[in-house]
Amino acid sequence: MTRLPAGLLQDADLQAIFAAIEAGGHRAWLVGGAVRNALLGEPVGDLDLATDAPPHRVSDLAKAAGLKPVPTGIDHGTVTVVAGGRGFEVTTLRRDVETDGRRAVVAFSDDLAQDAHRRDFTMNALYAGRDGTVIDLVGGLEDLHARRLRFVGDPAQRIAEDYLRILRFFRFLAWYGRDADPAALAACRDGRDGLAQISRERIGQELRKLLMARDPLPAIRLMAETGVLAEVLPHATPDRLAALAPSAHWLARLAALSQADLADALRLSRADARDHRILVTALAEDWSFDRIAYRLAGELADAAAVLVQTGPRGTRPGWPEAKAAARPLPITAGDLQPRLQGPALGRALKAAEDAWIEAGFSMPVPALIDIALLAGESQ
Repeated sequence: MTRLPAGLLQDADLQAIFAAIEAGGHRAWLVGGAVRNALLGEPVGDLDLATDAPPHRVSDLAKAAGLKPVPTGIDHGTVTVVAGGRGFEVTTLRRDVETDGRRAVVAFSDDLAQDAHRRDFTMNALYAGRDGTVIDLVGGLEDLHARRLRFVGDPAQRIAEDYLRILRFFRFLAWYGRDADPAALAACRDGRDGLAQISRERIGQELRKLLMARDPLPAIRLMAETGVLAEVLPHATPDRLAALAPSAHWLARLAALSQADLADALRLSRADARDHRILVTALAEDWSFDRIAYRLAGELADAAAVLVQTGPRGTRPGWPEAKAAARPLPITAGDLQPRLQGPALGRALKAAEDAWIEAGFSMPVPALIDIALLAGESQ
């Protein structure tokens, strides 16, 4: 008999929700990621529960116990129960009535097996009761211990229900798997055209999560081999990703994979789209560490420094030193006015910045002014 680590079940807020549901004669189980990660020894994030109580009953029982129910996904059976200031998603057991490759119409159930068999991967279809006893109805424990990612039931059918599961397969493989089920890979290859039905927002979200894994490269290579990568990132370059340091930021990984403008293709946020363009520029122009340190700051600077080492000059030392040495340009537009105005002034300041960076942030001010004036007055 497999049990969850005892510490996870000592959460007082979680126990309050179990008690509230059981007080009404119903059952509840921890499900999905919390069970999977606890058994793998990975950090546990959200604590989600499944229950045989219908959504309205969950709400009533929560209120009766002094907890706050919020109908966040009531059509799909989910009530967020707030306990101790934290939200716990409590979802009624379900079975699929109809699917179209993007979404499912569900009916509520009181059958744990029906709920397990509608889930995507066996390692995500594990449940644990209030005492921590793990319930496995689909062979998930064996797969979990082997770090083998396998669909529940027929892979082609699971994918046809929601084509986003193709990307989820590679994302979970990157995070938790070492072994990809051959039948699952074949189904991903055969079903990849269905990704055209999936919104760009959902595709972008999955790629981001995948690229945030500790080592996404094996999964990315399998995506390329199955033709899935070309569906979502045409002309991607996995070999450049292989040259990145393991600590690379996900946007650096994305820039290594694709130098195209992905703002619309992946529905990136404005900030992410801007940063991706900056990283692509740094890579294409093979910026020096000094230029990166002068132009950028924080995580973006670190990401660019890692990324440019996949460029023509390859691995180079000195990024910490460049960051420490970087200084603002010691002259301003006022030092060049009124002698220079308009485009000439902009040209002059750019020349001064280039010289300042090239000199390692060490050049006398008069010399910088001379360089700027010469550049501004040249045609």
